Amino acid sequence: MTLPLTAFTPRSSDEVLDVIRWAAAEEAPLEVVGHGSKQGIGRPVQTEHLLNLSSLSGVTLYEPEELVLSAKAGTPLAEIEKLLAEHHQQLAFEPMDYGPLLAGESGQGTIGGTLAANLSGPRRLKAGAARDHILGIHAVSGRGEAFKSGGRVVKNVTGYDLSKGLAGSWGTLAVVTDLTFKVLPAAETEKTLVIAGLDDGEAAAAMSEAMGSSSEVSGAAHLPEGVIGRFLDGALTGTARTVLRIEGVGPSVDYRIDLLVRLMKPYGTAEVIDETASRALWEEIRDCKPFADGTPAPIWRVSIAPMQGHRMVDAFRRAAGANAYYDWQGGLVWLRMEAYPEAEVLRKLIAHFGGGHATLVRAPLPVRTATPVFQPQPEALAALSMRLKEQFDPKKILNPGRMAAH
Repeated sequence: MTLPLTAFTPRSSDEVLDVIRWAAAEEAPLEVVGHGSKQGIGRPVQTEHLLNLSSLSGVTLYEPEELVLSAKAGTPLAEIEKLLAEHHQQLAFEPMDYGPLLAGESGQGTIGGTLAANLSGPRRLKAGAARDHILGIHAVSGRGEAFKSGGRVVKNVTGYDLSKGLAGSWGTLAVVTDLTFKVLPAAETEKTLVIAGLDDGEAAAAMSEAMGSSSEVSGAAHLPEGVIGRFLDGALTGTARTVLRIEGVGPSVDYRIDLLVRLMKPYGTAEVIDETASRALWEEIRDCKPFADGTPAPIWRVSIAPMQGHRMVDAFRRAAGANAYYDWQGGLVWLRMEAYPEAEVLRKLIAHFGGGHATLVRAPLPVRTATPVFQPQPEALAALSMRLKEQFDPKKILNPGRMAAH
């Protein structure tokens, strides 16, 4: 095929293979994107050529009875979720939509980007992330070699770890062209218990007790006073709210909500919101709605031990101005900075409070250029990552420098 000088838009996996073979032979770096909804995450990629997978689109297999779906990498995630909803099924890991947070449109993410970023949402506490639901892939390495891993059934584990290994690699190891995911039945309904007035420490204790109960909580978040008014179009205002989600069939949800109400009684006043409001609230928690403000103000995504998150935030606020809220029982902290992101201070505090990692998911381009966007790896792990890069992409043509400076 005839290759453009600046942008490639392949429509088949064979055309992807041709592009990457050309790039490898010419040692011409490629920026790999789907619809570009997460293009602003990571260090800026400096390339003359763009590999755009948005035309590599379409669901190629869907067997609701077998709980399996296959699609080309550029297929919009919104299209897949709509198809699944028609059959009362879902991607159980509840993938986040980064579009609004990065001043873009919602619904622009692709199924390939879902794996590349290892997306997840509030249900990660129970269901894991994208890597826990991937069954198989077809991909092209930076060497220009096509390969496949896994299959279309859960019991097929041939090369299964390789499929998982590309999760969270942000297109730096290989270009995935086709993916197969496990899907699961969607909950019939849901309700959310809302507890008012807890401080961050009290909320962490309440969420821990709720998650350890028999109520089978599928979402646990704390929304402090500084952000609460930005949810549900201001329907929740004033004091902080701690929110706990229950999903399932109607009678089971009602029974477990009653259990949870009794369990949480020592923590204060509680109310129950219905399915419609609950779904809207958790979608906003998932997509970081309070910080999707159209500005370039730096946003950090911090993963830390659930009982340490609020302690780390309290210590960090003594060094820098920041606003925060908590998902994953307090183990995921979203931080909106008022000024320079203070990466070194933040990461030292994370280490002090038991370890974890911090990713700078939004910042002006000069800041992303100067700041280690992804958590720096320990020396041994960094060496392993470099060896993996050498095996998959020895000429460093795939998204060069996006995850780390070279």
